[in-house]
Amino acid sequence: MLTFAAAVFFLIVTPGPGVLSTAGLGAAYGFRAGLRYVIGLFLGTNIVALAVISGVAAIVLSVPVIRTVLMIASVGYLIYLASRIAFAGSKLAFIEAKAPPAVLAGIALQAINPKAYAVNTTLFAGFAFAPDNLAFETIAKLLIVNAIWIPIHLGWLWAGASLHKLNLSETNQRRINYLMAASMLFVVALALYSGLKQT
Repeated sequence: MLTFAAAVFFLIVTPGPGVLSTAGLGAAYGFRAGLRYVIGLFLGTNIVALAVISGVAAIVLSVPVIRTVLMIASVGYLIYLASRIAFAGSKLAFIEAKAPPAVLAGIALQAINPKAYAVNTTLFAGFAFAPDNLAFETIAKLLIVNAIWIPIHLGWLWAGASLHKLNLSETNQRRINYLMAASMLFVVALALYSGLKQT
């Protein structure tokens, strides 16, 4: 069980679309606005976990066309989120983003996030610690994952929001937003590279 908990920690804490977008939204919009997004991520990651546990994800993702569509949707959505973070507070009319992404945005990201499926598949298909009682093991794993997931994401949100609270100059705030957005785009590039290697 401790090995499983350690695996959960390291798989979740590493920068991926969820934690990077959480920190980015915290930096761009503050803690309270980012919290609504984290609630969406939380719901979304549990929906993905249930899809993996039930086998629905394996069936759906076994179709190459669906995998490709999800990858394209994921990349497109991450680029969209990166642009919202980069241009938060911008006065340019065509890119102004007054309202931060909220609950539905978090759910949508997890639903198309390749890392969410990979992490949940790794965690729920491996690391057996109660092979004679699958129901107990599955419930215990869900509780452990959420007990670790919540503070990690709140920590990333707090880190981003701490930058937001510093009341930096508009130029410095814009630089931070650009840096957060660039980090997300780097993840997009890695996802694309990984996806192309598998085809």
